[in-house]
Amino acid sequence: MSNIEGRKAGRGLAIVLVAALAGIVAGAGAMLWLRGDLPLATTMASPAPAVAAATGVCGGKVKYYRNPMGAPDTSPVPKKDSMQMDYIPVCEDEGAPEDGNVVKVSLDKVQRLGVRSEAVEERALSRTVRAFATVQYDERRQTVIAPRFGGWIEKLHVNATGDVVTAGQKLFEVYSPELNVLQQEFMLSRGTQSGADNRLRNLDYPEIDLERLRRGERPPRTIAVPAPAAGTVIEKMAIEGMRYQPGETLFRIVDTSTMWVLAEVYEQDLAFVKAGDMAKVTVNAWPTRPFPGRVTFIYPGVGKESRTARLRIEVANPDGLLRADMAATVEIEAPIPGRWVAVPDSAVIDSGKRQIVLVERGEGRYEPRPVKLGARVPGYVQVLEGLKPGERVVTSATFLIDAESNLRAALAAFTAGDGK
Repeated sequence: MSNIEGRKAGRGLAIVLVAALAGIVAGAGAMLWLRGDLPLATTMASPAPAVAAATGVCGGKVKYYRNPMGAPDTSPVPKKDSMQMDYIPVCEDEGAPEDGNVVKVSLDKVQRLGVRSEAVEERALSRTVRAFATVQYDERRQTVIAPRFGGWIEKLHVNATGDVVTAGQKLFEVYSPELNVLQQEFMLSRGTQSGADNRLRNLDYPEIDLERLRRGERPPRTIAVPAPAAGTVIEKMAIEGMRYQPGETLFRIVDTSTMWVLAEVYEQDLAFVKAGDMAKVTVNAWPTRPFPGRVTFIYPGVGKESRTARLRIEVANPDGLLRADMAATVEIEAPIPGRWVAVPDSAVIDSGKRQIVLVERGEGRYEPRPVKLGARVPGYVQVLEGLKPGERVVTSATFLIDAESNLRAALAAFTAGDGK
């Protein structure tokens, strides 16, 4: 290879490396602006050469020529830099942004970028709050059978946990010496005022047996204890032949036609839910079958470690598919009172430190405008400040136009006060 060819190859490689470095610096500048680490007006303008090169010859009157590598160097006439790269023409309509913060994009470019916009409207918003939960028995539908008199269980009619009973159904038959004594006192004092009647009532003596005593019939040797309510036996301590003491729990019965779903809602979502909101409950056993429910109570405390609040959701369970301690997922539809300005979520540029939308000003002009956001709902974002109904915001090609606004701001920063 000759010395001349070697120098040409070396110069070509240098051009490629410098161009690549400039692209990296430009991309970093744009990212810093989006993150909020640099103000809009001081973002690096390095993406400009690529845009200018793509547009080709300036369509209007040339105002000046600028350095192709983004350096703050301009010329009133065409020239080349030290690497023999042509300076890029800047048209008179490519100056600083209009109105201080409006970027102008050619209508042809708007069409090529596939820019779409949508009118800002006031909407009724509803947020979906999701939470993990567990299924539990309805505490108000539980019944304990603990007789007020002691005795021996002579016969069990319900002898297995899980049995379903009806109200008034016999649970077991008991022989009670205490009740036998009171029955005899009642029979002896028949027709006169006696305390045996009241004592039998206080001991929950069955009303049907009390009527027999009033008619003068012979008192039964054993007393049948009925189920006070319909439901499912979830605990059975009674054993045939056992002796029990007054007040000892023998059965626990629960009505499972309605179940409680206790959901753990994060503290930041608590403001969006209230008693009366509708909820959709899904359990692992039947993932494709949602169970509708309603929020009936919000417990007063918040977990110190979990930072969650507990909600009670009542769910109908007529077929008994929901069972205690099942894991569940809850979705609560939480409508936000009133109507609010909202934009599609695709319209928002969110860097974490700032949120911006691009407002369409007509004829290819776009204004990057900071907004204050509220709740995020499916497809839309609530806007608390920065927009009003009737304005149009860009909903697609947002980042491409935003890059264009960076370019214009950077160009204005480099040429401000240049005088050429």
